[in-house]
Amino acid sequence: MADLNAVICLGEALVDRLGPPGGNPGCDRPVDDRLGGAPANVACGLARLGTAVAFVGRVGGDAIGAEFQRLFVQRGVDISTLQEDPLRPTRIVLVRRSQDGERQFQGFAGDQGEGFADQALQPVALPAAAQWLLVGTIPLATAQSAQSLLEAVAQARSQAIPLALDVNWRPTFWDPAADPAAGPTEAACSAMRPLLEQAALIKLAREEALWFFADDDPRAISSGLPQQPDVVVTDGAAPVRWCIGGESGSQPALSPPQVVDTTGAGDAFTAGLLHRWFAPVAERLRFAAACGALVCGGAGGIDPQPTEAQVDTFLGGVS
Repeated sequence: MADLNAVICLGEALVDRLGPPGGNPGCDRPVDDRLGGAPANVACGLARLGTAVAFVGRVGGDAIGAEFQRLFVQRGVDISTLQEDPLRPTRIVLVRRSQDGERQFQGFAGDQGEGFADQALQPVALPAAAQWLLVGTIPLATAQSAQSLLEAVAQARSQAIPLALDVNWRPTFWDPAADPAAGPTEAACSAMRPLLEQAALIKLAREEALWFFADDDPRAISSGLPQQPDVVVTDGAAPVRWCIGGESGSQPALSPPQVVDTTGAGDAFTAGLLHRWFAPVAERLRFAAACGALVCGGAGGIDPQPTEAQVDTFLGGVS
């Protein structure tokens, strides 16, 4: 597919400000700023693996926005639909890290009174003939970006582009004062339901499955939705469970050589899954698990992303 984008990733591009292990990124130093945002992570991961990909999003006309543009160009991501906001900055997310590398989002920095660029995403004409439109739920937290997301989903449906949904529930984006471990409110569930009922592929964490479906069995989740989508449920270091094409199974998590930071592991998994989508199901899931494992070996969700050759080499050494 040299002339077409196999995947369109729509959503937020932002900075993850990683605090020192065990410290507070809002006040403790040193901090480590890393480009991130789930859709941006997946776009960069796909490009690194060799899949043609376009990114639809909005960044500030600031140094971070410029850095994103350089990164996307360097990786080979199509940025013809990337927007630049002249008023609002690119969002900075404060990420608290535990001593063992686990992370928790605790708030934002950089707001100058007008909100953040990703919240002001404008409607856009999607590139044609893609194999997937990948979205998350964070744009639904703000009226303008929600409208643009839903318009893009409608375009994809009219163009017969399947929708892939990474639920990616982050309460802080809906309410900065919310407990980062809180489940979705009734209003958030209502906003997300149309995406859940249209997606051809849903990837969600086990706790998200329990919040939204009161069940963590991928087969039960799939059968309970009108379109009976493919469903993948991740659970940290526990096996990934899946229901794809009417079959179901599990894929054990793979151990990375070292764990520096788990930020972006799920996004690397998603990139690997879409990259190998036409492979046999077990191969797809094993490749995706390897992508997720390898990204834990470095800081941030983008810099440590592996190439296809690196994933294959890693898998060659895994029994």
